[in-house]
Amino acid sequence: MQLARITGTVWATQKTPTLEGLRLQILKVVGPDLKETGASVIAADSVGAGMGDLVLYATGSSARQTKATENRPVDAVIMAVVDAFDIEGKIVFQKSGKGDR
Repeated sequence: MQLARITGTVWATQKTPTLEGLRLQILKVVGPDLKETGASVIAADSVGAGMGDLVLYATGSSARQTKATENRPVDAVIMAVVDAFDIEGKIVFQKSGKGDR
């Protein structure tokens, strides 16, 4: 799993039928210091995450392990919205509910 922030949404009106019903989000990958790494990824959203949310995502065969993505051709999936995390007892991030950017 990796950390990322949702920065956009992808709309595709023509797609394989197995992707219908999946929301596709654009993620900017961040490190544990919350700084962007420069990498981005498009991921299927299995949890209803929103713009600006800090999320955990998985790639590869793990991306097809959620109920929403099982047997679908996805390579990345958002599987959690981060509420808070700490490193060595120091809180690095805590969601305020007011656009935690």
